[in-house]
Amino acid sequence: MLCQFTQEAEGQVTLADLDFKFDTDIYPVGRLDSDSEGLLVLTNDKRVNQRLLNPDKKHPRTYLAQVEGIADERAIERLSNGVTISINGKKHDTAPANVSGPIPTPILPDRNPPIRVRQSVPDCWIQVEVTEGKNRQVRRMCAAVGLPVLRLVRVKIGDLELGNMQPGDVRELASL
Repeated sequence: MLCQFTQEAEGQVTLADLDFKFDTDIYPVGRLDSDSEGLLVLTNDKRVNQRLLNPDKKHPRTYLAQVEGIADERAIERLSNGVTISINGKKHDTAPANVSGPIPTPILPDRNPPIRVRQSVPDCWIQVEVTEGKNRQVRRMCAAVGLPVLRLVRVKIGDLELGNMQPGDVRELASL
């Protein structure tokens, strides 16, 4: 599902397709790329938007990443200390991250479409908490240490947790 209310191409599923009546001034705060899943905050509160998107606020975002290969101590340490990635052709040194892994395979809904699986290449899951919000940052960080991401699920934004919500679920909050 695209993290927006309008289609970019015929047949795409968007937030407008959810079984929920959104106010007309609601917008997503922090997007997920089309290959990623998980928690998305939608709001019309400009203070929430500022708090969650302002780089100076450094609020944590936690992801579960299924990566190709096995995350060894060296890869986890490199990710934890920060790595150099490319953003729009420019080098960027990521801030230190809280990274753990390999972790047990999480219980998640099936992905549609399913990820590619290669029987001859092992994979594992890691947990990554970042405080920056660069485009495709977790994917780029993992690739920088030789662990391409197969599946990426955002499970936490600040104190908000995905918990047992399923794809398409909407939960209203009084405030953040």
